[in-house]
Amino acid sequence: MSSHPPNPESICVGARRQFLWQMGAGFGGVALTGLLDADGFFASRAAASSLMENPLAPRPPHAGGRAKACIFLFMYGGPPQMDLFDYKPELQKRDGQSIDLEQRRRDVKPGKLLGSKREFRQHGKSGLWVSDALPNLATQADKLAVIKSLYCDSFAHGSAMLQLNSGRIIQGWPSLGSWLAYGLGSPSQNLPGYVVMLDPRGGPISGAANWSSGFMPAAYQGTVFRSGGQPILNLDSASGLTRDMQRDLIDTANALNTEHLMSRPGYSELQARIRSYELAFQLQATAPEALDLSQESHATLQAYGVNESKPEYHPLALGPAPFGRQCLIARRLVERGVRFIQIYHGGGHQQQNWDAHNGVEENLRIHCPEVDRPITALLQDLEQRGLLDSTVVVWGGEFGRQALSQGNKGGRDHNPLGFTYWLAGGGTKGGTSYGETDELGHSAVVDRHHIRDLHATILHLMGIDHQKLTFFYGGLNQKLTGVVEAEVIRGVLA
Repeated sequence: MSSHPPNPESICVGARRQFLWQMGAGFGGVALTGLLDADGFFASRAAASSLMENPLAPRPPHAGGRAKACIFLFMYGGPPQMDLFDYKPELQKRDGQSIDLEQRRRDVKPGKLLGSKREFRQHGKSGLWVSDALPNLATQADKLAVIKSLYCDSFAHGSAMLQLNSGRIIQGWPSLGSWLAYGLGSPSQNLPGYVVMLDPRGGPISGAANWSSGFMPAAYQGTVFRSGGQPILNLDSASGLTRDMQRDLIDTANALNTEHLMSRPGYSELQARIRSYELAFQLQATAPEALDLSQESHATLQAYGVNESKPEYHPLALGPAPFGRQCLIARRLVERGVRFIQIYHGGGHQQQNWDAHNGVEENLRIHCPEVDRPITALLQDLEQRGLLDSTVVVWGGEFGRQALSQGNKGGRDHNPLGFTYWLAGGGTKGGTSYGETDELGHSAVVDRHHIRDLHATILHLMGIDHQKLTFFYGGLNQKLTGVVEAEVIRGVLA
């Protein structure tokens, strides 16, 4: 049975679907369902609904919501909150002292406290604390709504990333971008509504499940743009084919696929393939223009660090150019109606990403200069173009880091008990410091929020009620925020 909503009011679940499901719960309903199915009732209606409707047609939000687009800057590996935004003088004071702390789930054992080597200062009119690891971003303090009291459920990268992206620690669930594409559609008919860009050093450990549409139709999954070379593989037309010949070929293939789909209702992969052929045809004209940074001014390219050469101070460091290019592309995609863009910074293992087991100071020296200028330029660029008010920028990783020292190089282990995210634009209250961890920065203790509340907040900023955005699957009205009640973090709203 098709689960795609025909309009925004029915996103919560249509009465017809509820009736059929409730009837199916009884013995009479089982018999009725069997007779209807044998008669082709479900197949014909599911197929008709799937074929007649564009799954990414724009739909209005539930109510309000300044943000029309979201740029999610994902720091893969887990950035250390106490070295960047969560200033902890007590941790500095007690550097080297022994203490018993939970180092893995329910595993409490002694360790030595590791004070931050970074210098913190208050910035902007708001006086937000930012360390000297991010000197450029510190100048944008009054744009940031910093949430210091988040927690999640997993100590492991793969499952924690899945939870931050999809609300669950297991694969098979729709990602945040898929929920937004499902709930709001896409204003752009010539570009994907949901774009993902990966670090040149590699993708996240749990892979494509992080941008999957899960049990939703495949049309809602993320489209990966490559970080170098041809952004979208196999986009160029075959040699000798004119645009009219391509048009005819695609129309013929789609007609055959549509006929094939009629006898296979609910096969969303085929429906997505039909749309992908059409989108690929449009992308041949639109993608090169959207990704052509030569249209940008020299000052803009310089601000993002796009033309910076690879630095020599560390063999793993890339400098700001790759991430800066992606941030600039994200701004160009927002201008062209793309709904959700997620950029992963950090790839591979440990010091190639933010996973600072082998030395937090070395890790910061590698990665902070790679993101500091590009993120600063992105926030300034969006504001100057009048886009920041309608674009919510999200920054964070899958968890934070421990207050304890790990190994003999001053590393920090994983820590889901308390970590930091920040939001900017899109109806957030800039210059906000919300929530607190304990005096060592280890566990969230004041205004604690599970990451389901972060998801509810992002949806709210986009005009979506997290309780109403549901998808009928497995006998339940599934939600991004799950069955445990979520709460919008109102302390960061403008």
